[in-house]
Amino acid sequence: MTWSHLVVRGGLAVVFGVVAMLFPLSTATALALLWGVWALADGALTLVQAFGAPRSPVRPVLGAMGIVALLAGALAVSDPGLTAVTLTRVLGIWLIARGLLEAVVALLDREAESRAGMLLSGAVDVVLGLLFVLNPGRSAVGLAVVLGLVAAVWGVVLVIVGFLVRRRHLNDGAAVHG
Repeated sequence: MTWSHLVVRGGLAVVFGVVAMLFPLSTATALALLWGVWALADGALTLVQAFGAPRSPVRPVLGAMGIVALLAGALAVSDPGLTAVTLTRVLGIWLIARGLLEAVVALLDREAESRAGMLLSGAVDVVLGLLFVLNPGRSAVGLAVVLGLVAAVWGVVLVIVGFLVRRRHLNDGAAVHG
């Protein structure tokens, strides 16, 4: 990859990150909408697979998976705001369950090298999960801001790497000609 590709990719990531941070509600809604489009495509392709499959016990399961994906996708496309809130709640429930189970593992596993670390990790998961479940709208916006921040930082790093690559190539060229 050339240095200019790195700089362009980094610049685009910075722009995306800044836009995501400036418009987090729109970003969360857009992400939910994109997920809905993906779910619709996934559902349609799964139904095609179900109807194209030879008669087997898998066929009705594929059909059910396709229908569920189409329904979820249709909901997401028709109401992306509700979808963003719902997905945030699901993420919160998953984080709570994960945190509790991680704490149980830490307490039960006598071989655990870092029980305190596992308990802390579990506690962080539970706290984040509770925040997501109790404040799903704000959490979806917060996730969009974090996504924007990560994208912007990633973009700055790519731009810096691009210019470092450019400088190295220029120095290598000067060494060959000098």
